[in-house]
Amino acid sequence: MRTMGLDVGSKTVGVAVSDELGWTAQGLKTLKIDEEKNEFGFEEIGQLIKEYEVSKVVIGLPKNMNGSIGPRGEASQRFAAEVETRFAVPAVLWDERLTTMAAERVLLEADMSRKKRKKVIDKMAAVLILQGYLDSKN
Repeated sequence: MRTMGLDVGSKTVGVAVSDELGWTAQGLKTLKIDEEKNEFGFEEIGQLIKEYEVSKVVIGLPKNMNGSIGPRGEASQRFAAEVETRFAVPAVLWDERLTTMAAERVLLEADMSRKKRKKVIDKMAAVLILQGYLDSKN
């Protein structure tokens, strides 16, 4: 059984999945969503959970630098509750402070153009969230 990692934003959701042993995270895709229209990509997430036989979902929790939870963190908490309800898999909230900045740094070091970075940054952040979780368990 695999673990899925999600980086939830207001316009996109980065998706990553672990290998079957739970050692490494690989980026899958970036889903387009629209919070204002209540379109969160749950149908596609459900398909991926089924396809990859996901037994747990790790969702990035964007905390403020002082550890408090703001509006984006609250949105992630609601998203996690919805994942658990819809798909009957446990959802773990994982502190994601600085993962987007770390993803940006990795992509800059790979000399990726700004246009290409924009397309993969959320998927890369999902990989970093999931890998951080997997490393803490192994």
